[in-house]
Amino acid sequence: MARQSITLANQNDEWLRNQVAQQEFMSKSEVVNYLIKRAREQEAFDNYVNIKIERGLKSNLAEPQTEAEMLADFKVRLKNG
Repeated sequence: MARQSITLANQNDEWLRNQVAQQEFMSKSEVVNYLIKRAREQEAFDNYVNIKIERGLKSNLAEPQTEAEMLADFKVRLKNG
């Protein structure tokens, strides 16, 4: 593993220490690695969703709607059951 030296804001260092103290993690390094892994997973998911959205927009299966139009349409559909 690569070794790094980082500077943390006091409140972030305190939060990391609390995670270790509560025995959620064995070390601050483990917490940081976990958070980076979660951020990478979230980024991959966001990329996947964006690809799906782009494909949907390009498919022309539905007319583009604004957020307000979409909400109004959902409300009508809910009301009509």
